This record gives sequence, structure tokens and C-alpha cells, in this order.
Amino acid sequence: MRLPGVVILSLASLWLAGCSSTAGVDALQMPSNETTSSVPRPSAPVASAPAVAPTAGLAPMKSEEVAESDRPFGLAEEETVAFPAPDLPDSVDPPVEPAALMSPPKRLSRAAPAMLASPVTRYGFRDAKPINFGRSSPRHLAVHGVDVSRWQGNVNWNKLRAQGANFAYIKATDGGDHLDPLFMKNWRNADAAGLKRGAYHFFYWCRTAGEQADWFIRNVPRVEGALPPVIDVEWNGDSSCKRRPSRATVLEKMQVFMDKLERHYGQRPIIYTAPDFYRDNLRGAFPDYPFWLRAVAQHPSKVYPGRKWLFWQYSGSGLSHGVRGRIDLNVFHGDERAWRAWAGGRQMVAEAE
Repeated sequence: MRLPGVVILSLASLWLAGCSSTAGVDALQMPSNETTSSVPRPSAPVASAPAVAPTAGLAPMKSEEVAESDRPFGLAEEETVAFPAPDLPDSVDPPVEPAALMSPPKRLSRAAPAMLASPVTRYGFRDAKPINFGRSSPRHLAVHGVDVSRWQGNVNWNKLRAQGANFAYIKATDGGDHLDPLFMKNWRNADAAGLKRGAYHFFYWCRTAGEQADWFIRNVPRVEGALPPVIDVEWNGDSSCKRRPSRATVLEKMQVFMDKLERHYGQRPIIYTAPDFYRDNLRGAFPDYPFWLRAVAQHPSKVYPGRKWLFWQYSGSGLSHGVRGRIDLNVFHGDERAWRAWAGGRQMVAEAE
């Protein structure tokens, strides 16, 4: 049957409009409008890992669905990536290097004397899945700590402190609209028990970096004595957001987020990451930022060759009298003197004056 010319013209117009939908723009991964003066937009394409195609027309979602629905222990859980082995036989200990970026974080005012004088509690944790790290064991380092989220339930911070926790990173936010329901309780109680505390944000790749930074700032107090904020960047297979942006986009979004936090808190953020995300995006990137690295089977020098680190997450199966179930265990890269200098020693007082 022959259609009138007007009808044919209308159908053609509708077809052309569909071809120019936002799904097409998303698939091409057009440059975002988020820019930062500290990292110029690359003039040439940046090599990236193969990306999973984003879902067309994906609407912003409640990010409570993102980070921890099936991961009861907080940050990244599994060591899944094999990196090229460095030129070190297994029988040789990795070289001991100075911790990355050991300059102390800035403070808003003089740190409290009691906080400066807090003694370092020695390691006393057990591990449900212990790993023999040999002479490079994290037990040989002086300052251990934990990271927690709502999945640890009600934490007895005094017992956790006595067990060997000198610092705690506490889950605060993820995405642009989710606040961990136990954040403020953990934030207050960790401080009352004498732990140095900091907050971390789980970065969500389907929200803009700016709104995520605003959400973190809205919910995490700017107080003296707190450790620098942490951006947790990783691929999360449990998320409804399946987007894996290009390396260039990842670095740009991270920079926007970190710049905004640094301006607000006066401290350079720490980057937490896991092996697969590091391999895809972070090798060679952000040399002026401190890193917190997950390596639960080998020393970080073998899992992340050439990368200096400030914190090492060496277990996701720690056991302590302060919590039910398992907890992530971490260690600071330095001795007790270095810890005091970085986290609130004489340099803090001098700087505040």
C-alpha cells in the first residue's frame, strides 16, 4: 500500500531523531564537562584496558546498591590479577623503600596533646586465612590499623584498640547519595577510643565526580586530627552500573574529586585500589599522591611493581575481639617515629603555629 508523502516524511524524521539519542553519545564516551586546572585534558588518546560498553540511557541510581551488597568486609576482597613478575626470585625479600609522600598532612589547628601522645598498640590480631609473607611480613611493621563499614556491625572500639588497631578508616559515602548508616557512630567512637581516624568514599562510575565530592564533604566533618580522606577506586562486579570508562576518563574524574577534597580539607587525598583496577588505569599515574594498596597474597612490591605505598591492606580475613566476623587489616609503611611525624607529631605543631 502506498503511503502519502507527508507520512513518509514524518517516519523518516522520527528515525533520524532516534539515531541521535544520548545512548549513542554515551557509547562514544564523549569527553565529560568535568575539567581540572591541575591535569590538562590529554591531546592524544590515552591507552586503556578494554572497556565494557555502558548501558544505554542508564539513569542515576541509588548508590547503596553499588559498593557492598555482597561484600561484607568493606573494601576490595579478592586478589585476581597476575602482574608481570619483577626481577626478584621468591627467595629474596623485596627491597625496603621509604614510604611514599611522607610529608605530614595539613591540619586546621594545633593537634590535641593527648592525641600526639597516644602510644602505639602492638599487633595482636589473628587471621582466618593467614598468609606467610616471610621476612617481608607486615607484622614486622609497627603501626597497624583497620577499615570498617556497616558490615562490621556494632564495633567495640576499645577492644579493637587494645587488640592492635592504631588507626581506622571508616566508610562514609559512596556515589552521590548514599551515607553508610553507621558512619557517624563509628567516627565518634573510634576517636573516643584513641584511634586516629579517617573517612573513605567508594567512587561510583555512573555519577559525576563533582557531585560525589560534594556529597562526601557534606557528610564528613572537617576536624583537626583526622587522617586524610581516601578515594576508593576499583571495579565492582556486583554494581548495577557496569560502566568501565576509558583510562583517560578515569584519571580525569579522580582528579576532579581529589582536587575538590584537597581544597576543602587541606589534605591531599589517599588513593585506595586493588590489583585489577590498578592494572587497567593507575600504573604510572598520580606519582604525587599517596597510595593505599590491597595485596593479600604477596608483598605490594610484587603485586604493584615500582609503586611506593603509604598503607598496605594485607588481609581481608582478620579476627579481633572488637568485632564479630572478619575485618580488613592494614599497616602503615614506616616505624613508630615516622607514624608520629606523619599523623600528628612535632611537625604538626610547628605547622599549626
